[in-house]
Amino acid sequence: MEKYKRNERIGAIIKILADNPNKVITYNFFSEKFSAAKSSISEDVLVVKKIIENLEMGKIETVAGAAGGVKYVPVMSIEDTEMFLEEVCRKLMDKERIIPGGFLYYTDIIYMPDIVDKLGRIIASRYLHEKIDYVVTMETKGIPVALMTAKYLNLPLVIVRRQSKVTEGTTVTINYVSGSSSKISTMSLSKRAMKKGAKVVVVDDFMKGGGTAMGIVNMMMEFEAEVKGISVLLAMKDPEKKLVEKFHPLLMIERLDPMDGEVNIYPFDRIKK
Repeated sequence: MEKYKRNERIGAIIKILADNPNKVITYNFFSEKFSAAKSSISEDVLVVKKIIENLEMGKIETVAGAAGGVKYVPVMSIEDTEMFLEEVCRKLMDKERIIPGGFLYYTDIIYMPDIVDKLGRIIASRYLHEKIDYVVTMETKGIPVALMTAKYLNLPLVIVRRQSKVTEGTTVTINYVSGSSSKISTMSLSKRAMKKGAKVVVVDDFMKGGGTAMGIVNMMMEFEAEVKGISVLLAMKDPEKKLVEKFHPLLMIERLDPMDGEVNIYPFDRIKK
């Protein structure tokens, strides 16, 4: 089997860890892959750890024990996070995005791979040290952000549907009330989608009154699941009282006026300061 130089191993280790965020990769795996002693791999990992953390590209954590190894924790620096969210805000505050009826067009933003990848990474960083089993979202626009969040948490994604599908098998269907329009709608989830008693994080693209989020929380109760957190990309400031008490938006829409073409959006953490 081919032998690899240290710089070659280090480059490959970084690639493997980055492709498998929040997943423990054993030293045995690297040792067999590179035909190198565990002591050499351990030294390589120390170099990788120094590089990644000095460049503030995340963290490298080692796990002790027989089944231990190393994993990449995808944490963005505070400065990079703030700069990125400010950039997204500038894109969203383009007056051309305002749609008659008081809506904002942002579909292109959440379907851009590089943008949605970072959005998922930022949301995931809030739950890296929580014991979570699933990331849950509502179809369809919330799927890209939720999928990237699930990727960086190394968890399966569960999608709640607005209508049950034949291919889903037996489903649980509930009614929920929109927090903004008081309209009654339905949502469905396959009984096979998740195990009972799981711990979940709810991720969605937008929140106004919190009706959809509350509906998902009620759906999780049907599965005896515990909601550990609710995160959304965008939230309207009004109404201030949502149907869910605790949630975390990345960006807050403070003003959206289609008449004068004004839209003001800010990173939520900056507003709190």
